[in-house]
Amino acid sequence: MAEELYMAYGGGEHRPFVTTDENTAVINKTFGEEKIAINLAGFYAVECGIGLLCEQTKSTPIRWLTKFANQTADMEAVLILDCFADATWKAGQPFGSLERIKRHNFTGPLYLPAEEIEKDHKQVTAAASFLLSNMQQVADSPMQDQMLLLKTLLQDTDFAVSISKHLDAAYDINHCQPVSVFVTNADESTIIHKSVREHKIAINIAGFYALECGINYLVSTKNIIPSHILKSIANSTICEADKSLLLRLANATWKAGQPFRDLKRITRDTFTPFYFLTREEVEKDMVQIKTAASKLLLAIEENG
Repeated sequence: MAEELYMAYGGGEHRPFVTTDENTAVINKTFGEEKIAINLAGFYAVECGIGLLCEQTKSTPIRWLTKFANQTADMEAVLILDCFADATWKAGQPFGSLERIKRHNFTGPLYLPAEEIEKDHKQVTAAASFLLSNMQQVADSPMQDQMLLLKTLLQDTDFAVSISKHLDAAYDINHCQPVSVFVTNADESTIIHKSVREHKIAINIAGFYALECGINYLVSTKNIIPSHILKSIANSTICEADKSLLLRLANATWKAGQPFRDLKRITRDTFTPFYFLTREEVEKDMVQIKTAASKLLLAIEENG
């Protein structure tokens, strides 16, 4: 799947996915960098999820952040953010190790036990509360101003570290554990070695996890079988609302992977709310979704 999506990103150009050298090469990261990236998933889930809710309801980020922080959001909105949380979490797992996708909780949201869903919900609530407290200066401002501040926060590495630290502490608190030091001096100097091959797979698999989580959401809310959804994506007959969900999930999973590569990647112009993305950037994500859908549909048909 990663190879297929890699080829699609290159416009179908035939090029080696993993070279002979990359099969054995390693990337050096510090444990501190890894810890920051791991704990940012909930932030990107909230940012992209409320962006979709704002589009659907013609409301503002502040309004939705307030609802989630106060736990007054309706069940449909909660399901959407839980879906985004699962997607961003999944996108980060192969960066840790490809073996992590074999774990019992790496499964469709429909099969997750209640305690796993609750973990996601608590991280989403913590992220929404922290983000809301940092956006009070535009609480009474129009949508454009709120989105501009959100863009500024998204591209700020200091803010990324702050919210990552907050979500790490929230995880400890929610599990009745003492809050540990976020990144120690030892963490900043401890080098971990990552396989270049697995890193490349992790980078290119994001669109698949966006698709998988989106399908699970649509199956559970519309009672449509996965193959019907996949066919509508592959032949471009999917409705605009469902397409928008998948595109925003693709943006979320892409964002979740960037800090694992380098935290400085979040400072780029394309690391922005979906609200500001160009049609060209959105189309790139749709190509990934359609490619993943076609391959997944083929796999389903081949397996009966």
